[in-house]
Amino acid sequence: MSGNQQQMSFQDRAQHQISQLDKELSKYPALNNFEKQTSVPKVYVILGLGALYFFLIFFNIAGEFLVNTAGFVLPAYYSLSALFSSGKTDDTQWLTYWVVYAFLTVFESAVNAVYWFPFYYTFKFVAVLWMALPQTGGAQIIFRSFIQPVFSRFFEADGTSANLRAQADKSQ
Repeated sequence: MSGNQQQMSFQDRAQHQISQLDKELSKYPALNNFEKQTSVPKVYVILGLGALYFFLIFFNIAGEFLVNTAGFVLPAYYSLSALFSSGKTDDTQWLTYWVVYAFLTVFESAVNAVYWFPFYYTFKFVAVLWMALPQTGGAQIIFRSFIQPVFSRFFEADGTSANLRAQADKSQ
């Protein structure tokens, strides 16, 4: 495949993703109104704001605040939504997220991670997104790999550990 064909296929894939995002964003009347009033496509506004958000985190301009906002606001919204839904799978997913997020926050404080790791907030931002997005299941992976093996022995007596494992397996 020549370089031009690869570039075109990348452009086609990017355009497809942009059109999918535009279709998703069309569900929000405020964004549709903004697009009509300004003649700026809503998808470009959202992508620009996302790029600005990442830029600020990358250069640690209010990085802690922005990462904590990303780690709290959207997961809190989806957690509330899960609590009001009738299914239990989403409840388990968000409970797992909050347990993992709490452990990582305590660990971060204990080791003073910001001091030791350059671009810490950039990595934390990517990790928070990976943990929070249902498509990636990052919180479940961390829970099963690290937290569950360490703490399951404390919950063995009353069968809670088996319950945790069954619920986590169901959510996958």
